[in-house]
Amino acid sequence: MEEPGVKAPIDHVESKVDIDDRVKDDRANKILHEAGGQRIHLTPENNSRVLKKIDLRILPVVLGIYFLQALDKATLAYASVFGLVDDAGLVGHQYSWLGSVVYLAQLVAQPLIAYILVKFPLGKFLAVIVLLWGIALSSMPAAHSFGSLLVCRLFLGFFEAGVAPAFIALTQMWWRRREQPMRLGAWYAMNGITNIFGSLLTYGIGHIHSSVLKPYQIIFLFFGLITVVFTAIVWFFLPDSPLTARFLKGEDRLVAIERLRANNQGVEGTQWKWAHVKEAALDMKTWLWCAMMFSISVPSGGVSTFGPLIVKNFGFDQFQTILLNMPFGAVQLVATLGGAWAATALKWKSPVLAFLSLPPIAGCAALLHLPRDASAKAPLLVAYYLISVYPGITPLIYSWSAANTAGETKKKVTTGALFIAQCAGNVLGPNLYTTGEAPLYHRGLTSNLALFVVLMGLYALQVFYLMILNKKHSSARERLGKPAKIKDRSMSRVRARGQSVDESQDEDVTGGHAFDDKTDWENEDFIFVY
Repeated sequence: MEEPGVKAPIDHVESKVDIDDRVKDDRANKILHEAGGQRIHLTPENNSRVLKKIDLRILPVVLGIYFLQALDKATLAYASVFGLVDDAGLVGHQYSWLGSVVYLAQLVAQPLIAYILVKFPLGKFLAVIVLLWGIALSSMPAAHSFGSLLVCRLFLGFFEAGVAPAFIALTQMWWRRREQPMRLGAWYAMNGITNIFGSLLTYGIGHIHSSVLKPYQIIFLFFGLITVVFTAIVWFFLPDSPLTARFLKGEDRLVAIERLRANNQGVEGTQWKWAHVKEAALDMKTWLWCAMMFSISVPSGGVSTFGPLIVKNFGFDQFQTILLNMPFGAVQLVATLGGAWAATALKWKSPVLAFLSLPPIAGCAALLHLPRDASAKAPLLVAYYLISVYPGITPLIYSWSAANTAGETKKKVTTGALFIAQCAGNVLGPNLYTTGEAPLYHRGLTSNLALFVVLMGLYALQVFYLMILNKKHSSARERLGKPAKIKDRSMSRVRARGQSVDESQDEDVTGGHAFDDKTDWENEDFIFVY
C-alpha cells in the first residue's frame, strides 16, 4: 500500500503516438508526462496547502476585477440620480437603452469571446479588457448627448463581454466542483459590495462642487481611472493557468492538476473542436440553463438600471436614495454567499435556487399592490429589499452549468450561450421599464413576477433531465465492466486517511479520461450534479 503523498506509477505504458494525442487534448497531460507519468495522491495536507495558495493568489484579483466591473456598470444608475437624464435631454426609452446597450454589445461579442478563451492566455486576456473598459468609462464625462453616451456605453459593454465567461473558465480551471459554488458566489457577491461601497463613494462624490465637472461626470471619471490603474495588478498577478503559475512550484503544480482530476473536466486545452460545438447545441441542458439565465436576467437588467429611480419615487431625495441603496447591496451579499454556502453543504443547487426565487416573487407582488404614498414608505422599501435576493440566483446557475459541462470547447461554448441569454435578458429588462411609467412601473414588475415563477418550473425540468443522463452513464459503465454506481470524488472533502479520502480503489477507473478533453456526454465516468 502506498503512503499519502507518494507518487504512484501509471499501470500501463503508452506509445509515443498515444502520448502526443493526449497532450494535444489537454496541456495537463504534457505536465504529467514530463513528471514521469506519475500520479500524486491527494492528502489533507497537500490539498489544503495548494488550495490556500490558490485562494490567496487568484481570488483577490478576480474579486477586484468583478467589483470594478459591477461598479462601472452601476455608474449609470448613480448618475441618473444626480441629473444625467435632464442634462443629456434623455426622453422616452433613451435612458433604458443606455442600460441595455451594454448587454447588447456583450451579446454580439460572445462567439468571438468563446473562441478567444480557448486560443489565448486567460490572465493576459483579462488584463487587456480591464484596461480597455477603464478607458471607455473614463471617456464618458466628455459625452453630453444620448448619441455620445450610447457610443461610450457600447464600447464599455464590448470590452466587459469577456469577464463573466473568463471567470467561469477560471473557476473550472482552478477549483474542484465542491469548491466552485463558494468561489463563484464570492466574485458575484461583489455586486452587493458594489451597492454598499459604491453608494457610499457616490454619496461623497455627489457633494463635490466643481466649476468644470458635474457630479455624475466626476463619478464616471473617478471609477474609470481606478479601473485603468488596476490593470497592472491583473497583468502581473493573475496567471494564465495552474500549468504556468509561478507561485506553484515542484509538487504543488502536480497537486493542483491532480485536484482537478475528479472533476473530469480537464484543465487547459487550446484546440477548438467543432464536435463540441455541435454537442453543446444538441444538449437540452444547455438550452434549459439558457432559459433560466434569460428569465433571471430580465428582472436583473430592469432593477439594476431603474432600482435607484424606483426608490426615489417612494418619496426620497437624491442623497437619501443613494444611501437606501446600501441595504439592497447587503441583502444581495447575504443571499449570494448564503446561497453558495447552502449549495456546497447540500451538494444540490436546485433546491437552493428554488428557495432564492421565493422572496423576489413576494417582493414584486407587494410592489404591485402597495400604494405610493408617505404612509407606505417602509413597506415599499421592505418589498424592494425582498427583490434584492435575486442576485444570488445567477451565480448558482453558472455554477450548476459549470459543474455539469466537460470538454474545453464545449465548456466555453456553453458558457458563451448562457452569457448570450443573460445579455438578451438584460437588454429586454430595462425596456420593460420607462421613466414615463413612474412611479408604478406596472409593466416591468408584472413581467418580473411572471419570470420568477417560470424559473421554478425550469429548475424541476433540469433536475429530471440530469437524472436521465446519470442513468445513461451508469448503464454505459456497466457495459464496460465498470461499477454502475460510483462516488463523485469532486464533491467530497479530502480528509484523513481511512475517513473520506478522495483516492480509493476505483480512482483510476473514474479519473482515467479526466485530461483527455472528453465532453460530459463522451465520458461515461462523468457524474451530473443536481
